[in-house]
Amino acid sequence: MNGQSKPNLKEYAEDDNKKITQLLEELVKWTKFKGMQEVRGILVSILDTETKRLIYHLSDGMSSPRIAKISKVHSSTVRDYWQAWAKVNIVEVHPSYKKRYRRIFSLDEVGLEIPKVLEVEEIKGMEEGEESDEQ
Repeated sequence: MNGQSKPNLKEYAEDDNKKITQLLEELVKWTKFKGMQEVRGILVSILDTETKRLIYHLSDGMSSPRIAKISKVHSSTVRDYWQAWAKVNIVEVHPSYKKRYRRIFSLDEVGLEIPKVLEVEEIKGMEEGEESDEQ
């Protein structure tokens, strides 16, 4: 023998696991990138008005009457949007409020601007004494 020890199978396995992990991390990174581009396109197409983008952004378990008041639409409009958006999988039923929906994607994370329509004081005023278990 030449004095060199052969690496054991455990060392090979650890090396392989590190390489596999690196490749998987790279794959996830590019898949997310590609997926976010597609999601952005879908959201741009569906949320084609500032009002729709605002309603979508506020859809985090908040009641439809409250979202309607903030976005200056009727609460049935909010519920209609939720139903349509659920069909294309950009919202889901909120686990804590079964008649409410929450957005699946953040507008920020796909590079879309969040509409600013109210001052903080106006929103705070709406929060006082509101929030029922309605949709």
